[in-house]
Amino acid sequence: MKLKANIATSENGFIFNPATGDSFTSNAIAAEILTYMKAGESETEIKQKILDRYEVELCQLERDWDDYMLQLKEANLLDL
Repeated sequence: MKLKANIATSENGFIFNPATGDSFTSNAIAAEILTYMKAGESETEIKQKILDRYEVELCQLERDWDDYMLQLKEANLLDL
């Protein structure tokens, strides 16, 4: 999944959709994921970076990933 090209993000987790005027905040790990997504990294690459950097089990990461992607989709931030 890719983040829409026009979505603005900041390092501290602020997300802005200029098409709708909606803004959101996210935690540090979610902001990191968005940075990787904007850089064009694949889901697999991003998950591996998170696993390498944080103490999280793969099964927990998978659940959290699916939940976050659903939130991004519902907020109309993903380019599907």
